[in-house]
Amino acid sequence: MKVSVVVFLLLLSGVLLAQDTKNPVSSVIKDMLPRQQKNITAAAEAMPAEKFSFKPTPEQMSFAHLVMHIAESNYLFCAKASDVPAPKVDELKETDGKDKLVAAVKSSFDFCTTALDKADDSKLGEVIDGFGGHKQTRAWAWILLGSSWADHYGAEAMYLRLNGILPPTAKK
Repeated sequence: MKVSVVVFLLLLSGVLLAQDTKNPVSSVIKDMLPRQQKNITAAAEAMPAEKFSFKPTPEQMSFAHLVMHIAESNYLFCAKASDVPAPKVDELKETDGKDKLVAAVKSSFDFCTTALDKADDSKLGEVIDGFGGHKQTRAWAWILLGSSWADHYGAEAMYLRLNGILPPTAKK
């Protein structure tokens, strides 16, 4: 009896591993999405509204601009990665209030969840428009999406810490 359970578990793990290796890039990004959504959104919510104009230095973007940039980046990269058009949304401004900017981030992650849900690695080699008219593969959009989440959360965390606020992942 014990041997059959072990064999079953080994076969099951092999099937699960095979599914992940069929779509290694999209599977990893899709697995990252809920955690990144939770942390990036929580970081935007943690900054007090009166601190959205905060800039670490005059040359850097404000926290409001960073939050606006996160929403715009999500729409752009999730659309390019999944090969679906980004929805038409109101143009954001750095002067928009915290509520509108946080809502935009939430909405952009909702779009990413829906757009990436049915996407897989089968189109990674397709050529798409990148920045400045440069051609890139769709894989570029998937990888840039994952790396932008890390970069954006890191920036949010720095802004929060400079204002004496612990970032969401630092709280226990």
